[in-house]
Amino acid sequence: MRVLVVDDDRRVLRFISIGLRGAGYDVLTATSAEEALMLAKAGGLDAVVLDVLIPGVDGFEILRRLRAFTHVPVLAMSIDDSTKTEMLRLGANEFVAKPFDTGELGRRIVDMLSASQK
Repeated sequence: MRVLVVDDDRRVLRFISIGLRGAGYDVLTATSAEEALMLAKAGGLDAVVLDVLIPGVDGFEILRRLRAFTHVPVLAMSIDDSTKTEMLRLGANEFVAKPFDTGELGRRIVDMLSASQK
C-alpha cells in the first residue's frame, strides 16, 4: 500500500511516516501543494493523508485539484475540527482530528480503503 502524506510540518510528517511504515505502508511525503500534486499525478497511490491547514495553497484547494484527476481515497486531518464538513463535501473520504496516534490513523486508512473498494 502506497500512501502520500501531505503536511507542512516536517515533524508531523516524520511522526506519521514512522507509524505508517511500521504498519507496512510505503510512504511518500510532501510539504506543499505543488509537491503533493506532482506525486499524485505520477500515480500508484492507494491513499492520501492530507492536512487541511497548510500555508499558501491549503488542503481545501489541494483536494479540489486532486479530485479533478483522481478518485484516490483521501483522509483529511486537521487540528481545527470545524473543517471536517467542508473537506467531506469536497470529496475527502475520511477525516481525523489532530492530535491522534498513528495506530488510529492506520485503522482509519484501512477502513477508508475497505469502504472505497465496495
